Amino acid sequence: MRSRFAVGILLPALLLPASGLGPATAQVDLPLAPQDAPQAAPQDAPRAPTKGEGLVVVRGTTDEAEVASLVAGFREAHPGIAVSYTKMNSSHLYDGFVEDAAAGTGTADIVWSSAMDLQIKLVNDGYAARHVSAETASLPAWAVWRNEAFGVTAEPIAIAYNRTLLPPEDVPASRADLIRSLTDHPEAWKGKVAAYDPERSGVGSLILAQDAELTPRTWDLVAALGQAGVKLYTRTETMLDRIADGETLLAYGVFGAYALERAKHDPRIGVVLPSDTTLLVSRIAFIAKDARHPVAARLFLDYMLSREGQARLAAQSLTPARPDARRADDPVAAAPALRPVAVGPELLANLDQIRRARMLRRWRRAMEGR
Repeated sequence: MRSRFAVGILLPALLLPASGLGPATAQVDLPLAPQDAPQAAPQDAPRAPTKGEGLVVVRGTTDEAEVASLVAGFREAHPGIAVSYTKMNSSHLYDGFVEDAAAGTGTADIVWSSAMDLQIKLVNDGYAARHVSAETASLPAWAVWRNEAFGVTAEPIAIAYNRTLLPPEDVPASRADLIRSLTDHPEAWKGKVAAYDPERSGVGSLILAQDAELTPRTWDLVAALGQAGVKLYTRTETMLDRIADGETLLAYGVFGAYALERAKHDPRIGVVLPSDTTLLVSRIAFIAKDARHPVAARLFLDYMLSREGQARLAAQSLTPARPDARRADDPVAAAPALRPVAVGPELLANLDQIRRARMLRRWRRAMEGR
């Protein structure tokens, strides 16, 4: 039977800074008539949904177009389970989930967000159900925390540039190259570079914190960006638009998944994974402790982590956490120095307001050349 899609768009309220993307909330319902099915197997190894679990409710920050193939594959594997996917801004997702949990009437089944720090906070605060999945044996150790939080993707933080306007010899291959070029030729770059604003963007704050932990030269890069009159944004998509129209020559610290997917269809967009170190960030998923459809949720999470599910994400330029599911032409496979941001309690430091304020003070001083 052909799937029917019902899509609704709402404007979310930005209530809490978070490292996630997406300005809108959209729901895609994939209805199927619920079917009676055998009773569930034990909690850690579900085989079929219980009676009445003909639905799994997923809330996430990933665009519907990037999720569609994953959902279609799950429905082929489990035709008795419909999928309701709601795309939300990460802070709206976080706040709405906490409100639902407080109401005590049940929550979404799967929460999947690029806001790594907020996801770990929810898990740490006891909102996640434990799930031992056979698929985790194929995941890297950094991608799983307490069998509650699962890194589904391993997406590079990249440099994007305009291939038409920036000569190949001027394209930086590393952070060191970028610092050198910005410092030696500030006028050539004046007003033509872009980056995330860590004061207004949670993902920008996360990237800055990870970069600063990686190397003290991060502050040299911030100073060079400030000297070049960097323009600051809160979304990768906006930076890519500015590159495509020629307003910006280069953007540092963009989500590689979006840049690589855009580059497939737009010859003006080029993408570099820094050769000194490429950060890998993940969209973390967990099963809600108060999920209304817990067995269906475990089946869906297992499919997300399976080789087939991961390969479907890879087709959308979302580098999967599983190395055995990555495309042969995925640039992550050839990147010389990868540094994954581990799924775990260390991410909570990004939510420490005193630490964040200290980091942003140093960022402002570096931007101003002080």
